[in-house]
Amino acid sequence: MATSYPGSFVTLEGPEGAGKTTQLKLLSKQLDQMGVKHIVTRDPGGTSLGKQIRRILLNPENPVMPMTELLLYQADRAQHVDELIIPALKNGTLVLCDRYVDSTRAYQGYGRGIDLNLINDLSKMATGGLTPELTILFDIESSDGLGRLHPGGHDRLEREAIEFHHKVRDGYHKLAEQDPDRWVIVDASKPLTVVQEDLRRILCERVGKKHKLEGLSEAS
Repeated sequence: MATSYPGSFVTLEGPEGAGKTTQLKLLSKQLDQMGVKHIVTRDPGGTSLGKQIRRILLNPENPVMPMTELLLYQADRAQHVDELIIPALKNGTLVLCDRYVDSTRAYQGYGRGIDLNLINDLSKMATGGLTPELTILFDIESSDGLGRLHPGGHDRLEREAIEFHHKVRDGYHKLAEQDPDRWVIVDASKPLTVVQEDLRRILCERVGKKHKLEGLSEAS
């Protein structure tokens, strides 16, 4: 969607265990202290309906077929975009979303082998074509990322074979190569504080002027 909004739509992507959710919490805390109007949301699960869909999708007891999985993600996204994301963008808010359409391309497309053209068509239908102006990829080796996860607490996707996770990571790299103006890659294997510094610097460079983020990269 080429329509320009007063707000900015930024998505965070990455394989399992990359630490993007933790980094997003740290970032949001600092933005709160600075008085920056923003929201943190996630895909799936950014709305009340989405939370129910998320439970179905990630429950390891549910045998979800690949096409069912794809359509459930798109159903969540349709609700999420209309109910939360677009109203926030119209209101001049900085929207920080933990995963979005690119997760479906990486996991269901490259990981599951579902046709990417089909995924793109369904995604456009679900989102009205809403595309992030910035996507930050938290990149880490699959084995290292999975090793960070809590034992016994893995959801349905985290329990997939390592080969699946390799495909997902490779898919992310291909997506970033195809759209370098939108994607920025962060080395998520670095120490937490260093990754946070990288994240803040990128935001300042890309949307800092629009959302008055002066000083974010220097804040402790």
